[in-house]
Parts: sequence; structure tokens; C-alpha cells
Amino acid sequence: MSQPLTLAKKPARRFRFKPVALALIPFAALIVAFEVLPLIYLVMTSLLSDDETHYTLAQYATALTSPYYLKAITNSVTISLGSSVIGLVVSLFAAYSLTKLSGAARERLLTISNMSSNFAGVPLAFAYIILLGNNGIFTILLDSWGLDAFSPDLYSWTGLMLVYVYFQIPLATLLLYPVYFGISEQWKEAAALLGAGSFAFWRKIGLPVILPGLAGTFIILFANSMGAYATAYALVGGNFNLLAIRIGSLVAGDVVTKPQLGSALAVLLGLMMMAALAVNARLMRGLRKEQTNG
Repeated sequence: MSQPLTLAKKPARRFRFKPVALALIPFAALIVAFEVLPLIYLVMTSLLSDDETHYTLAQYATALTSPYYLKAITNSVTISLGSSVIGLVVSLFAAYSLTKLSGAARERLLTISNMSSNFAGVPLAFAYIILLGNNGIFTILLDSWGLDAFSPDLYSWTGLMLVYVYFQIPLATLLLYPVYFGISEQWKEAAALLGAGSFAFWRKIGLPVILPGLAGTFIILFANSMGAYATAYALVGGNFNLLAIRIGSLVAGDVVTKPQLGSALAVLLGLMMMAALAVNARLMRGLRKEQTNG
């Protein structure tokens, strides 16, 4: 008589402490000290009343109903979207051009892009003031040539957009450059043998492949410009109503400080960035699913 088959029980996995995990303690302490604790303090401060006697949602109500702060949010979103779109479009072609260069030239341009993407804040604003300010080098040259009409007003929305686009393009180029290596040359050859032109290949194959990378890069550019503070403040001071500038003036202003309201605006800024990342993750999951099913 045959014996019934029994499934062998897998031995229970026991947690084993590995000494190498001790190396993570400094990193975990760093995250807690400079990420978690400041975030908790920020949220708690945003819930305090002006006299710091009780917790309330009044700061959020002020931030979401005051036309002044709503305008700051609108301005920041507008300039972030504009600079991100321009930076993404320019970098889309710049990154593709890099893949066609020789190894040495490509490495040099990547190094320059890396340096340019990190050249921001006060030094970037100072460089633009020297070049395109009221007494800047290019401003004086264009004026002496009778072309002052082509000189941009650096202390306007046009100048601010120009500065934002400057540090968006090299960052987007660095992020998009590896994306093109996901497109195999064999795909192009196969498409050409089937009679597809270059435009048809990029529309049907190339663009869908790099679309997740484009979406992710756009979100990073948007978050990068939304949080930009030093460049805008050094260039225009408090003359422009941007969210990052308003937060800075409320936390460390020269006249009146309202750290509770500034914390509420900072929390809203963080929530907007988290929402953008969530939308990006959802879009990329949908794109990958569509590519898999297709």
C-alpha cells in the first residue's frame, strides 16, 4: 500500500545578526538627525498658533486662503513647469547628441555638464549679474552696438526663467544621457529593413522606450526648481513672490518673522513634491505595463 505523499516542511528562517549591519548605524543616525527629526519639528511647528499656546490648523488655512501666498504657489509652479519643459526639450536633443560623439569628447562634455549642474545658488546669480545685469559685459556690448533691445531684463520674469533654465539643462542632460542606451542599434536596423523611416522609428519604438525616463527627469527638474531658493533670492531678493522666498522671509525675515506660517508653507511645498513623485510613479507603472502588454 502506497504511503500518502507529504510535503516537506521548510525550516523556519531565523534572524541572524550580521556584524556588517553595524556599518549602517552612522548612516541611520544621519538620516534620523537631519531628515526625520527636522521633518517632525517642521510639522509640529506648522500646527502651532502664532502665540505658540495651542495646536491649530489656522496656519494652513492662512496659506491656502490668502491671495498673497496662493500667488506665491502659483508663481513657483508656473516658473518650475516652464523651466522644466524648456530644460527637458533642449536636453532631449543634447543627450542624444552626446551618444554620437567619440568617447573622449563625450567624457569632456559630461564633465562640463556635471560642473554646470552644480553651479547654482549665489555664484550663479552673481555670474549672470556680471554678464547680463544693468552694467553687465553683454549688456554694455549690446548697448554700444545699438542692440540694447535684444538685451534681456535680468531682474524680470524673463531673467529669472533664463537663470532657472541654465541649471535645468545640464541636470536633465546627465539624467537623459543613459536613457538612450536602452535603445538597441539592432532595433533601428530591423525597422529600416521593414521600411520604417527615422521619424516612424522614434514615434513607434524609440519614444515609448525612453518615455518613462522623460517622465522621471521632468519630475526631478520640477522638484529642483520648486525648491530653488538661493539663486532666486540672490538675483531678485524679495521683489518676486515665489514660495521658497516667502518661506525664507517668514522664517528668517528682517522685519517680521512667522515661523509657524513658514513651516506650514514648507509642508505644503513638500506635499506638492510628494504628489508629483506619486504621479510620476503611477505614470511609469502604466507605461511599463502598456509596453509589456504591447
